[in-house]
Amino acid sequence: MGCDHDCSSCAENCESRTAPQDLRESLHEMSSVKKVIGVISGKGGVGKSLVTSALAVTMKRRGHKTAVLDADITGPSIPKAFNLHERAKGNDFGIFPVTTKTGIDVMSINLLLENETDPVIWRGSLISGTVKQFWTDVIWADEDYMFVDMPPGTGDVALTVFQSIPVDGIIIVTTPQDLVSMIVEKAVKMAQMMNVPIIGIVENMSYFECPDCGKRHNIYGESKIDEVAAKFGTKVLAKLPIDPKLAQAVDKGMVEMIDDGLVDEACEELEKI
Repeated sequence: MGCDHDCSSCAENCESRTAPQDLRESLHEMSSVKKVIGVISGKGGVGKSLVTSALAVTMKRRGHKTAVLDADITGPSIPKAFNLHERAKGNDFGIFPVTTKTGIDVMSINLLLENETDPVIWRGSLISGTVKQFWTDVIWADEDYMFVDMPPGTGDVALTVFQSIPVDGIIIVTTPQDLVSMIVEKAVKMAQMMNVPIIGIVENMSYFECPDCGKRHNIYGESKIDEVAAKFGTKVLAKLPIDPKLAQAVDKGMVEMIDDGLVDEACEELEKI
């Protein structure tokens, strides 16, 4: 129904398909990436980049070489979280990622712009092409885990990542609101259609813990994430609190200073892959 015969942007496996089903791009010949983990959400504003950063930082602390590919081309926030303001460099062989203070390799469109506050006003095809180039043209040296911070939704970039990059699994980030089931279901169904394993779900802004009495308050209502995870046969990897210290750390570019063990369970699952 409504087929435009552009197989490169379609996940259906029909008889009239004319394009090859394996659309994966080759990693740069000087690169080595062992595992690729996509971090996705069905909507914006759920803290996906915070979770991506925390996962990369924690896996680095656990002795793994980690990297972050910022696929959110129109709304990049990874460089800000790591206090990266220098421009990425390159030579005849390729582009080099910028390395954070603790040794995490990062590539983001903000590391290539003349001015990091310049908007990226591009159409979908150009954005998708840039994400591919971050995989094919950047020299990723001996990465154990690469985390791909994807833009919200299930559009062009998510499709490009799933089709072009050999993703070993995804982590879905969400919040404790009534529409959470629908949002998670969209992400789950896309992953299933693209044959990408779902590692689990991280619920951000799950609760607020009073610093005086220690009582937990459900600011956004009672969490339904356990029921949602059970419905789709996946795990709840973490329930992150509303913590001003976390927000301040990201705003100040000090995400590498976070050491609360919030995503330890998620990282343990990653090490099982």
